Amino acid sequence: MVAPRLKVDFHVHTSEDPKDRDIRYSAKQLLDAAAEYQFDVITIANHAACLASDELRRYAEARGILLIPGVEAYVEGKHVVIVNCHQPYREGLTFETVRAYAGEQALIIAPHPFYPQRYCLKDQLEHHIAVFDAIEYAHLHFRFLNFNRRAVEIAHKYDVPLVGTSDAHELRQLNTTYSLIEAEKDVSAIIDAVRHHRVEVVTHPLGFWEFLKAGCEFGFSSAKKLFRHRDQDVTHNSE
Repeated sequence: MVAPRLKVDFHVHTSEDPKDRDIRYSAKQLLDAAAEYQFDVITIANHAACLASDELRRYAEARGILLIPGVEAYVEGKHVVIVNCHQPYREGLTFETVRAYAGEQALIIAPHPFYPQRYCLKDQLEHHIAVFDAIEYAHLHFRFLNFNRRAVEIAHKYDVPLVGTSDAHELRQLNTTYSLIEAEKDVSAIIDAVRHHRVEVVTHPLGFWEFLKAGCEFGFSSAKKLFRHRDQDVTHNSE
């Protein structure tokens, strides 16, 4: 019997994200939108916080969605997405300790590894390739500019599966890039399917103006975060 193909996004953010104050929609609003797009599986991977509750799981279930808990962790200063993470978030993770923290039933994904931000993995991906179960193909790309190309090369070189995600910080970004996974609607089955390459990336390059708008919003948001951190450092140093 052939398993169904599930529509999945392993990497979305919500207003509950402690590191992203500019997100304007809640987890429940995200799940409402995901249901409209007929997603089967969603992971909310907020920065440095695992958003998981029975109430939210039931809310998703009522809309036909399997909600898998996750987090976008900081590992030696780099972003790493952990899917099926049930532990309280831990600071100070390293590439040597992240698997033990996540557990064997978790899916560890390298998100947007070659985008031009300091928290992207870049060369660390190859140095620690054994840590990762999958590599992300992110939504933010344009016909003539696609930072995912190097990620595809590394995935093929090391035979690591690619997963498509939106990394949504705006609801309009949902459904631009996602994964189709051949598995039963069960957490263990889904993770096993990804590890065995039973996953297809579905992606649509952004139009020029949408790409430009998204890039400007991203740059503005990054600048605001940088100034916030500097202000916090100044405050701490003056105390």
